[in-house]
Amino acid sequence: MKKLLTSIVAASILVTSSFAADAKTNNVSKNAVVKAEKKAQSTQLIKEAIRAIQYTQDALIYLNNKKTNKAKESLKKAVGELAVVLNSPNAPYLLPVDVQINAYQFVGDIKKIKTLTSQAKALLKENKIPKAREILNSLRSEINIKTVNLPLATYPAALNLAIKYINEGKIKEAKDVLAMALSTLVEVDNIIPIPLIKSQALVEEASKIVKKDKKQALKYLAEAKHQLVIAEALGYTSTSDTTYKMLKDEITKLESEINKGHKTASIFSDLINKLKEFKEKAISVIHK
Repeated sequence: MKKLLTSIVAASILVTSSFAADAKTNNVSKNAVVKAEKKAQSTQLIKEAIRAIQYTQDALIYLNNKKTNKAKESLKKAVGELAVVLNSPNAPYLLPVDVQINAYQFVGDIKKIKTLTSQAKALLKENKIPKAREILNSLRSEINIKTVNLPLATYPAALNLAIKYINEGKIKEAKDVLAMALSTLVEVDNIIPIPLIKSQALVEEASKIVKKDKKQALKYLAEAKHQLVIAEALGYTSTSDTTYKMLKDEITKLESEINKGHKTASIFSDLINKLKEFKEKAISVIHK
């Protein structure tokens, strides 16, 4: 099993949200991204699953060296580790055993996004895929959480089958089962769009200060709307019933109500809930 790796691509994390935003607005956006990164880094790895994989690897090595008793001993330890998890309430189907975190932030405006998108499309038409890929890789603003997981539904059965084969003297079959079990680890990518993280944080901050600093609250809302435009332009979608247009219209309505001096608590609450739902359903999960 590869060693645990948690890496933030700091060089690509330029937290200035937009060139027109003021320092306070940029600071809210920056803190939102930092908070999201810290939350991603707190992914809990299942130590029993990690040890089970290590014991499985040990067993395979022992079998290759014709040390069948030691192999069985290692496999029994692996089964024991997973039994702890299996007996726990609400045991998850996938047990995280490794995590890698990378964050990328697009720096630029809508005009730049459109220009780069057009260039990428032109290159693809000319079948210049490597050059197009370079551009497309720059058109992202996201936190990517990659986890390697042990499938609890199938892994213990494979270990027990390997023990059975060893007892029957079928060493090749046992090795094949263990190799297959180790190859069934599931890789999952969770992609969280950074502009949506910022937009939600900016609206939440605006709701906190609107009564004492209406002007700054309006700046936060303007930037929140801008981040939605960025997210949409970069192609981040959501399975939520809410749309980008609805969210932007809600912010525009909120800005109008603030300027009129009307009460906005319920509007803020509704918008924050919609943004949260939209962001959560925009998170992309890819199984490999």
